[in-house]
Amino acid sequence: MAAKSSISDIDAQIEKLRERRRSMIAKSAERFARAATKSGLAEMEITDEEVDRILEEIAVRFQKGEKKGVAHASASPHRQPNGGTGTPAEISHDG
Repeated sequence: MAAKSSISDIDAQIEKLRERRRSMIAKSAERFARAATKSGLAEMEITDEEVDRILEEIAVRFQKGEKKGVAHASASPHRQPNGGTGTPAEISHDG
């Protein structure tokens, strides 16, 4: 029979999990900040609501890929602010 955990043992485990959660959130935030900076997104004047909408679209795109058993979603052309399409190298991030 397994030994009972004491309340202090459980509290210690909870605290370790909380710290692990904080660490995972910080690493995730750093990852997305690097991607936003690298892509030029961090330099653009975009509202938080628009950023949220864009990220939701990206999430849906990749979730659909996972459901189909595809390792990643197929590449689609990036939309330029003027409505055109092109590769990331063709899109100006200068405003």
